[in-house]
Amino acid sequence: MTVTYVIDGSLVGNLDDFWKVVGESIGCGGYFGRNLDAFADCLRGGFGTPDDGDYAIEWQHHEVSRRNLGYPETVRQLEHRLTRCHPTNRERVAADLAEARAGRGPTVFDWLVRIIEEELPGGLRLT
Repeated sequence: MTVTYVIDGSLVGNLDDFWKVVGESIGCGGYFGRNLDAFADCLRGGFGTPDDGDYAIEWQHHEVSRRNLGYPETVRQLEHRLTRCHPTNRERVAADLAEARAGRGPTVFDWLVRIIEEELPGGLRLT
């Protein structure tokens, strides 16, 4: 039987809110980590999701999340990332930040959707 995890996008005002909502829906005991790599690991199975990959994610009110995880949140996340990234990555992160400030390139919402689609092909329903 396929398990469906529901993300209530109306509760997502920023990336920290997303981690909380996803942790409560998918994570082990409400927690799986609060970064993109941990999210991908969670979706691979064993950290809240079934090991056999027999599950789906329904992202309800995704348009609210899309708006709240848009360019302003992307700029905020990239500014934070720039302060802690390895020196060899600073140029790339700075370029991504400049693009986000100009309203171009992928947003935080896009990052999350890409991860879900890579780890769970065909398993995301945006409602």
